[in-house]
Amino acid sequence: MKFASSAKFAAVAVTAALALTACGGGGSSSGGSAGPVDGKGKKLSVLVNSNANYPAQQKQWFTDIAAKFKAQTGADVEFETFASGNDELTRIQTSVVSGQGPDVYSLGTTFTPTAYATKAFVTLSDDDWKKVGGKDRFNPAALGISGPDAQHQAGIPFVSRPFVMAYNKDLLKAAGIDKPATSWDELEAQAKKMTNPTTGTFGLATGYKDNFDPWKFIWAMSVQAGNPLVDGKTLKLDDPTVKKAYETYFGWLTKDKVVDPASVGWSNSNALAAFASGKAGYLMMTTSSSVPTLEKSAVAGKYAYATMPTAAPGQTSPQGDAANAASILSGDNVVVADYSKQKDLAFAYVNLITSKDEQLNYQKIFGDLPANAEALKALTDPTLQPVADTAAKSKATPFTGAWGDIQLALVNVVVQSIPDLSKGSVDDSTLQARLKDAQTKGQASLDRASK
Repeated sequence: MKFASSAKFAAVAVTAALALTACGGGGSSSGGSAGPVDGKGKKLSVLVNSNANYPAQQKQWFTDIAAKFKAQTGADVEFETFASGNDELTRIQTSVVSGQGPDVYSLGTTFTPTAYATKAFVTLSDDDWKKVGGKDRFNPAALGISGPDAQHQAGIPFVSRPFVMAYNKDLLKAAGIDKPATSWDELEAQAKKMTNPTTGTFGLATGYKDNFDPWKFIWAMSVQAGNPLVDGKTLKLDDPTVKKAYETYFGWLTKDKVVDPASVGWSNSNALAAFASGKAGYLMMTTSSSVPTLEKSAVAGKYAYATMPTAAPGQTSPQGDAANAASILSGDNVVVADYSKQKDLAFAYVNLITSKDEQLNYQKIFGDLPANAEALKALTDPTLQPVADTAAKSKATPFTGAWGDIQLALVNVVVQSIPDLSKGSVDDSTLQARLKDAQTKGQASLDRASK
């Protein structure tokens, strides 16, 4: 990756940041920190997502950042990991009930509302923001799901991860395709042109058994069709748009046959490997974190990123606000446990990992866009411009304490359907029953959260 001054990319990044209206304001804007913290003889516990794509690199990063933190504070860092959305939610719930656990949690942005609703994590004061470098240290767009409003925020942005699709320029050209699809129907048509089972080449690469991402397809297609999934106190998983979304997503495997049959058992790391080998036209629901892998692969110099379709299935152009729902507002937030006996040490850790230099180092290793505003402006790789553009077309998931359960309910419909998908189809009545069950359980969670 290249880092230098670049007015063009900086302008794109800043435009993307300002285009999102759901961003933080108010509070302290001081760029300074609260000064050194004496942590000699202490140990800080930090929970993070296990990085399936770069496990060795993550292990090394743990070692390196712990050494830097020790040099700054005298304290040790103990890292723990979670491997799935279910695991993530369980860890939050267990710590809330017991009043003990990690001092710092690195959570996917969509789990921030759930964490906030528990009241077990620090709602940041002006002084707390100073301890992590000031609120203006961060890209304003990254603050869009830190809390219910600008005055009540618990999530400190760590990295930004807008979802896009990568495409193989050579395969698109060979199929006579001039530009990437902008509607889901067009994507299906293009994928068919690039699919050749004889050569093992398929139009799309995606992982149906991934622990995190299948629900994001359903969210995108449903929201683009005008269904926000959560409408006030009402859950709408039993809406026809949701069923249509699952039918489209499952149909790539069962009806259109534009994905490798083996993808029914794939995680996204498997899909990334397939695309990297040159065997797929599109890699779906990926992020800039795929850059380190692709730059060392058979498609280096032959791929590019594009915004995912924003026209819902059955439509040829975006309707209403669909153009602004290309991706969830995605990334990782860091929260500090309210039960922690060493909050100053926790904030010192967050201050370190969100500093410009550490954010650029993290981006170079893992590919995720920095949440630090200065670090984001310093990126110059033109490959990342479509990713920054997508940040301006990202939409926050509903800020409700029930969202974690709703998200998992959407994933569980896919999990329950894996055996049927392996056999070639999911019948209509079975899908209806699974959606009804998800609706019932999700509505109950939303009811509890609304009280």
